[in-house]
Amino acid sequence: MSIEDLPIRDDLRGQTPYGAPQLDVAVRLNTNENSYPLPDAVVDAIAKAVQAELRDLNRYPDRDAVALRTDLAAYLGHGLTAANTWAANGSNEVQQQLLQAFAGPGRTALGFGPSYSMHPLLTLGVGSRWIGALRDPDFGLTPDAAIAQLDEHDPDMVFLCSPNNPTGTALDPDVITAVLEKARGMVIVDEAYAEFARPGTASALALLPDHPRLVVTRTMSKAFGFAGGRLGYLAASSDVVDAVQLVRLPYHLSALTQAAARAALAERDALLGTVEAIKEQRDRIVTTLRDRGLRVADSDANFVLFEVTGDQKIAWQRLLDRGVLVRDVGLAGWLRVTAGTPAETDAFLEALQ
Repeated sequence: MSIEDLPIRDDLRGQTPYGAPQLDVAVRLNTNENSYPLPDAVVDAIAKAVQAELRDLNRYPDRDAVALRTDLAAYLGHGLTAANTWAANGSNEVQQQLLQAFAGPGRTALGFGPSYSMHPLLTLGVGSRWIGALRDPDFGLTPDAAIAQLDEHDPDMVFLCSPNNPTGTALDPDVITAVLEKARGMVIVDEAYAEFARPGTASALALLPDHPRLVVTRTMSKAFGFAGGRLGYLAASSDVVDAVQLVRLPYHLSALTQAAARAALAERDALLGTVEAIKEQRDRIVTTLRDRGLRVADSDANFVLFEVTGDQKIAWQRLLDRGVLVRDVGLAGWLRVTAGTPAETDAFLEALQ
């Protein structure tokens, strides 16, 4: 018996689950994790916070995570409060809840590819139709090009990634503004990599007061090095937060996750101390590969998309044979590498050479 023998939904037949290879190799640079382990002081702080929750695990957690949302609002600034934030198990769950509340059967969601491959899967999961618009050949997106797609498809939801995954480049704020003015539904700006953006890069958070249908999603998985903690969040109007609470599962965020995330936020200076080092390695990769004559996308994230000669699957395997795991994102002729430690960058550049 196989999955095809089960009475699975017709629109899920033939689909494959999201996932990157988890292989035991010396240098893993395929999932955009923060390569630096948590400092001892942060580990101790998180351990104490979790320890304090253990005796009361017979009780349900705060289902609204008010204390955590207050801390997240303080981190984001921009005059936000707990009423403007929401948290869940990774930004994927946050975006799933948004789709549950504002999309669903008979509705559509649009994004500009190549982009984050979970957005179409999340859309499919709630019974909505995904519209895959395209970026320019250089992976850019102009206001006019974005508006043309909205005019053609009139979607119920629009996903924008800034910085974009897998290309790495942040959007021009004019693109976001143009989409907000044109879209009749919700506009989701995925800022999972915002902390790695180059100086002067604007965040969509500044647009929230004037745009009640705008939602900005973030994560603690990348810059905070909290991928194993699974904490994503959003910033939006209080009405959006109220709508999301209609579809969230009861007590969806455990007491242990809330405690660990709050402790990590309290230690954010230490955790975010690696961001500049990661950006330095990112820029080193960009410069080195361009010096070698390769095409490389501009990056405001903690990864770099680069062109290879010929079949990217062969190049991916040859790097793996040399102990370096990067990501084949399904873009013909291109691979993506996470910016890690200096030693990991050395290994990658040597293997690529």
